Amino acid sequence: MPELTEQIVAQPMVEGEAKRKVPWRTLIANNQWLLLVFMTVVMAVVTGILNPNFWRADNLSSLFQQITVLGLVATGATILIISGNFDISVDSYVGLSCCVMPMMINHGWPTPIAVVGGILICVACSTFNGVASIVFSAPSFIISLATLTAYEGISLQITNGVIQNSFGHFVDLTDVNVFSVIPLIFLITVVGYVAMHCLLKYTLVGRHVYAIGDNRDAAYRAGIKVKKNLVIFFAINGLLCGVAAWLLLARVGGGLPTTGQGLALQGIGAVVIGGAPITGGKGSVVGTFCGVLLLGTIANALNVLNVSPYYQQIAVGSLIIVAVAFTALRLRLGATR
Repeated sequence: MPELTEQIVAQPMVEGEAKRKVPWRTLIANNQWLLLVFMTVVMAVVTGILNPNFWRADNLSSLFQQITVLGLVATGATILIISGNFDISVDSYVGLSCCVMPMMINHGWPTPIAVVGGILICVACSTFNGVASIVFSAPSFIISLATLTAYEGISLQITNGVIQNSFGHFVDLTDVNVFSVIPLIFLITVVGYVAMHCLLKYTLVGRHVYAIGDNRDAAYRAGIKVKKNLVIFFAINGLLCGVAAWLLLARVGGGLPTTGQGLALQGIGAVVIGGAPITGGKGSVVGTFCGVLLLGTIANALNVLNVSPYYQQIAVGSLIIVAVAFTALRLRLGATR
């Protein structure tokens, strides 16, 4: 009897200790963005101490402009990666869009129509990737690898490799700042973040994204129209990339077939850093935003400190490896998002 009494008394203590530990495990597993925010703050503080120019309004404005285009591309990549898909042809059709928009303007088309036309090109290209992946039962990675070359070839054909100038039609997007720090162009990206966050968290489409990414066969058996939803996901990705192309054109003032080079892999890297596993089923826009902000802060800090751009590439690559390792740890701890 005394032994039984000791076991009964000890058991609640063990369970109580376990309950106290669970919130910490859950916090670590489901909130990788907290680590990213901490790393960003540390990076900013250290850089500001080493070079106070980091905190100047013009430098902070430049930082926000730098992460604007990547932010929208990464937001589009978020919905695809969570659903278990990839689109690595973003570079080429963003470049195509950046060429077509100034060409339309220079041929007398109204600027708003040219912008809409450029956005629709990205929607059409991304949607084609999704449809081709479904029709041919091929991984979206392979399809987009093929169209990467095709879309760039179209750009080269219509431009003959000559830069297409927009002649300052979008200067207001880059020259207007809110509170002297936040550029108008960045606020457009914030709207994209908020819209995608609401879509993933509060809509039926968002629930389908996670269900399909977690287990496509189970989602199909549950009555979800997988093929239809996949087309929608790719179309949304194209829409966000189209807006990104418009903002990129506003920043650089002209378009070449190679204008968007590197955006696809950087966007995927930001999503992975934000905590989304490449296997799909988990991830968040909050994590993606923090991943983009950390990448932008690192790049800006290294520029301010006059560090070689080669070290910037090493830093970004190392960060992605660390993020993958941390994501694996989160999954072992039972991450639910």
